[in-house]
Amino acid sequence: MTQKTKKFRSSHWYGKLDRDGFIHRSWMKSQGFPDHVFDGRPVIGICNSASELNPCNVHLWEVAEAVKRGVWEAGGFPLEFPTMSLGETQMRPTAMLFRNLMSMDVEESIRAYPIDGVVLLGGCDKTTPAQIMGAASVNLPSLVISGGPMLNGKYQGKDLGSGTDVWRLSEAVRAGEMSAQDFFAAEGCMSRSHGHCNTMGTASTMTNLSEAMGLQLTGSAAIPAVDARRYQSAHRAGQRIVEMVYEELNILKIITRKSLENTIRVNAAIGGSTNVVVHLLAIAGRAGIPLTLADFDTLTRDVPLLVNLQPSGQYLMEDFFYAGGLPAVIEELGDLLHRDALTITGKTLGENVKGAKIYNDEVIFSRTKPLNQHGSTVVLTGNLCPQGAVIKRSAASEHLLTHRGPAYVFETIEELKAKIDDPDLPVTSDSILVLKNCGPKGYPGMPEVGNMPIPKKLLQQGSTDMVRISDARMSGTAYGTVVLHISPEAAVGGPLALVKTGDMISLDVQKRSLQLEVTDKELASRRASWQPLDLGFKRGYVKLYIDHVTQADQGADLDFLVGSSGDVVKRESH
Repeated sequence: MTQKTKKFRSSHWYGKLDRDGFIHRSWMKSQGFPDHVFDGRPVIGICNSASELNPCNVHLWEVAEAVKRGVWEAGGFPLEFPTMSLGETQMRPTAMLFRNLMSMDVEESIRAYPIDGVVLLGGCDKTTPAQIMGAASVNLPSLVISGGPMLNGKYQGKDLGSGTDVWRLSEAVRAGEMSAQDFFAAEGCMSRSHGHCNTMGTASTMTNLSEAMGLQLTGSAAIPAVDARRYQSAHRAGQRIVEMVYEELNILKIITRKSLENTIRVNAAIGGSTNVVVHLLAIAGRAGIPLTLADFDTLTRDVPLLVNLQPSGQYLMEDFFYAGGLPAVIEELGDLLHRDALTITGKTLGENVKGAKIYNDEVIFSRTKPLNQHGSTVVLTGNLCPQGAVIKRSAASEHLLTHRGPAYVFETIEELKAKIDDPDLPVTSDSILVLKNCGPKGYPGMPEVGNMPIPKKLLQQGSTDMVRISDARMSGTAYGTVVLHISPEAAVGGPLALVKTGDMISLDVQKRSLQLEVTDKELASRRASWQPLDLGFKRGYVKLYIDHVTQADQGADLDFLVGSSGDVVKRESH
């Protein structure tokens, strides 16, 4: 069948020579589209998460115009549509609460409209996984174009990294090492261009991993947002999505067990965010691919850390791009990856990166001389986390990776905020801070509060890190010896709910162990008297979320969204 005679999904709307076809075409013609654009060419939906309330994605309207140029040039019909936008720095109580809602928005919009292929425009932390989740549940030809990272921040002659330096500078103020005046002066120097975080936080991690998964054009993830090559890449993506429609290269031909294993290994090599654990588990659930929390540990034990970026290292995303970007990392990883995994280019991952070079070996290290022999994320098990927990080893303090100490418990985030600066707080640098009720159901939404502040009195004594444990997440830009995603969470009665101040806890990252040193008999006694918190949500999306969200080790998706419903809609609208 030739391209001119091939019938697409959109022909069920625009190709009908009846009253329904009249309605579909006529109302579209009110925008000035002439007859010939309804001649059977593929309709490309541009799923745009641009929003002025989401600074990371605000420039995606301009990126969309570049995509449209490519679509028109390749003989497609581009139509842009909006989706919910999750502004990580602006939304309360946490953008993660709405990731699943955005995925529903993306999925249902793609399915309901006359679309043959989809370009997903995202960047900010939750927008990329939400869009991939939604697209996977429809399974049309789909690709990702990210908005790109912002330029390096500059302050007092030094680079500033998004998020990472917020945590560093704010702790310096609390320790009395920096004035409030200098702190707020840095505010206008950190975010000085369009784009998402310039550290290897969740935004940069997820956009790089969408490329590693095969869903983004080779070398495009790290291009700075304001670099002209960002728009050139978007133009090429517009051309490529039209070709993918003709090739019937659907998204679930790209998202496979092999591509997910590649993504997990690349995450270890780039020092990526712990947040990708819940996102990749959710994506796998939508794609119907078996993936477990344990895979994130077993698949990465032989993967070294190669990328020297904050928060695990020194440099920023702009430097990473100039140093060779993700293609150089993938090429350097060699046989640690499934190089035969198919990508949106129609070629394999290995073919895409063949010959890629490292141009700055202070930013991207070689596999023979890595930045660290160990990758980023480690999965822990033990009686405190029967379904698992994670720690970002590359951002933790080496001397705390094996630690035993007494717990100091905060039942809620409000209690932590009220007490953390109390000069009489009964803690030492050996104490282990424990925060409860910040998991998927308990907050609700599993916020990025796991990187609890160091108590002020310890900061003033010179302490810069201590072991912290919670059922929360932490920002991909954060650092410290922080155990996250304790599962089951406290709000559903997991063992974390039973911890009391003074209990001894043992952490051994090398042995992948997290143990609460309390007898089973004592825990049973505590459980008998345990009462869950009244979360107080009786209606709306939040009530739906609490009733249906899965635990962190299952991806924190809504249970009824797992899987795919396909693209077929049999009934007409009139």
